Amino acid sequence: MQAFLFYLTYPLIYLIASLPFRALYAFSDFLYYILKLSGYRQKVVLENLRNSFPEKSEKEIIQIAESFFRYLCDLILETLKTLKTTEKEAKERCYFHNPPWLNEMHKEKKSIIIVMGHYGNWEWAGPGFTLNSLYQLVVIYRPLSNKYFENMMVKMRTKFGTRITPVAQTLRDMVANRKQITATAFVADQTAFPETAYWTTFLNQDTAVFTGTEKLAIKFNYPVVYMNVIRKKRGYYEVFPELLFAEPTQTKEGEISECFTRRLEQEIIKDPSIWLWSHRRWKHKRVV
Repeated sequence: MQAFLFYLTYPLIYLIASLPFRALYAFSDFLYYILKLSGYRQKVVLENLRNSFPEKSEKEIIQIAESFFRYLCDLILETLKTLKTTEKEAKERCYFHNPPWLNEMHKEKKSIIIVMGHYGNWEWAGPGFTLNSLYQLVVIYRPLSNKYFENMMVKMRTKFGTRITPVAQTLRDMVANRKQITATAFVADQTAFPETAYWTTFLNQDTAVFTGTEKLAIKFNYPVVYMNVIRKKRGYYEVFPELLFAEPTQTKEGEISECFTRRLEQEIIKDPSIWLWSHRRWKHKRVV
């Protein structure tokens, strides 16, 4: 059944990936109306937005939701476009600002940990970093259940030299590659298990924050770098690295998680339309 679904869908995926960018975004506009008619995750998105921005009017909430769904269509198609994206397009479409301090860290043979959220096109940020940085990027990810789609996504994510590691193998991979100079990237705003989470207020809500990134940063004492993805215009992004902690072992418990959460929140407030509001981020409640 998995193979049937994949081979039934793949020709359409390949066709979409082969579209010129102008046609791709025209199709995205069409897809937005299909998505709107379907009612996909509308209740989830509106509830998340109302709870996150209690000061905004219902009209403002609906406008943000509509902007988000338009962006979600762009994001889906841009991700599929990676299948046929050239190296030149990858560099131009997601420009990575490589600061001197990052090159200096590489020169000093310091591996780093990257933290970012589901904000902007995090899929394009990977090739943008790999093609414009001295570091070997290793992205931590959750494999898909369908092995055929999983193989397709692996090829897309690694085509420019990025390595990927399933989340369950993170520690083993980092230990095995301690002698290499790597940048291990975590999209760290996913829902965490209440029992092991760091709890804080995020977008006006009690939120469980995944602590694995902080624990690994402290264990290996790898500098923690926040990757800020900015959407300059449709189909074009810029990525700005920001050093959060040079010496994680000198931080207090929860300090790294709190800092990342505040930094991501700051960007979401600036432009809420490009964060993943369809995700059930607040499904868990604090354990008393």
